[in-house]
Amino acid sequence: MRLNRKAITLAAAAAFAGSLPSAALAATEINWWHAMGGKLGEKVNEIAEGFNASQSDYKLIPIYKGNYTETMTSAVAAFRAKQQPHIVQVFEVGTASMMGAKGAIKPVYQLMTEAGEPFDPSAYLASVTGYYTDTDGNMLSMPFNSSTPVLYYNKDAFAKAGLDPDAAPATWPEVEAAARKLQAAGYACGFTTGWQSWVQLENFSAWHNVPFATKANGFAGVDTELSFNSPLHVKHVGTMANWQKEKIFDYGGRRSDSAPKFYNQECGMYMNSSAAYAGVKANAKDFEFGVGALPYWPDAGEPQNSIIGGATLWVLTGHEDAEYKGVAKFFSYLASAEVQADWHQFTGYLPITHAAAKLTKEQGFYAENPGTDVAIMQMTGNAPTENSKGLRLGNFVQIRDVINEELEAIWNGDKTAQQGLDDAVNRGNTLLRKFEKTVN
Repeated sequence: MRLNRKAITLAAAAAFAGSLPSAALAATEINWWHAMGGKLGEKVNEIAEGFNASQSDYKLIPIYKGNYTETMTSAVAAFRAKQQPHIVQVFEVGTASMMGAKGAIKPVYQLMTEAGEPFDPSAYLASVTGYYTDTDGNMLSMPFNSSTPVLYYNKDAFAKAGLDPDAAPATWPEVEAAARKLQAAGYACGFTTGWQSWVQLENFSAWHNVPFATKANGFAGVDTELSFNSPLHVKHVGTMANWQKEKIFDYGGRRSDSAPKFYNQECGMYMNSSAAYAGVKANAKDFEFGVGALPYWPDAGEPQNSIIGGATLWVLTGHEDAEYKGVAKFFSYLASAEVQADWHQFTGYLPITHAAAKLTKEQGFYAENPGTDVAIMQMTGNAPTENSKGLRLGNFVQIRDVINEELEAIWNGDKTAQQGLDDAVNRGNTLLRKFEKTVN
């Protein structure tokens, strides 16, 4: 009888496979739920592929679960159903909620110690890790995509308006003056902003070294209360409301909905995340743009430091020790200078380690892409204070919704800045008290 050559080959392969150790046949799978869509999602897949190719014991499986809110909600539901992933990406406003989820979280510092993986918190940027540490300075989650807001501006528009195209306005009065010149040159609006709560209230507070909330912005206790209705906050928001009437400032939406106003040259300036750099570069096809630091009110003193947005990776409980060893191995890979520098340069997110920032500089990236180092200088120029370390507030996702509603009422002229911010503080405090009851 004549045997099929292909069948013999397959049979031999099967026999050989059967003689191999089981570990060689099935790597331990690690599930990573994330919120990175589009090009960022492709980059996440590339990182996972790189880790999988670097070793054979573990297989990292990245799974896109929607936007930040959807990803966090999915993880909570999965944990309750005992089907949780090993790793979930959670945005910074979910930090307090994750910390309050007792029994659900395996702290990163504990994970790395138990797995025997080298782990030096001082290797990470203090302005990043400070947001995700407990009161003893232990890191609870692994920094991944951290960003901070910056000012993008249209260099061609600046030149046309008689402004210096190589100098972004440094103060809010300079922003107003530049906006008026831009309008005189034919541009419909001076500036717009993305993520208005994050940029114009949360980072505004840190940048001016004033509290957003009591109790060190929530770091010193869950019995915190909001305080972003101070005279400085009211002055800033009230001024923006007046500017809205003249389109010196033009509101364009709660998240990054305002980006097209900058891309189509309707507005000459745009404040949003440093991680928007790739999107700005891809869409600003007909003009050259520059990057500057956030403006400040000079009568409030020199700027302090901005705070981060973005997300970190949290490890959920309920898995085997062998699987956690794989998670720890992946975190070591993720934090390597080469991986972090590549991620930073591709996305505009901050490098989370000093080594990654140093490597990026040595590779000439900052020299070739002016402005990409603004976020780092803005974050590391001064040591963080209680007012500029970050925010740790329960129910913060819902609080941001409240802030957005009240700011929109102010922009529409339905409320004064004082009334709108007072109402946002009062409504937000109600949500804080609800969170306090859940953790006490």
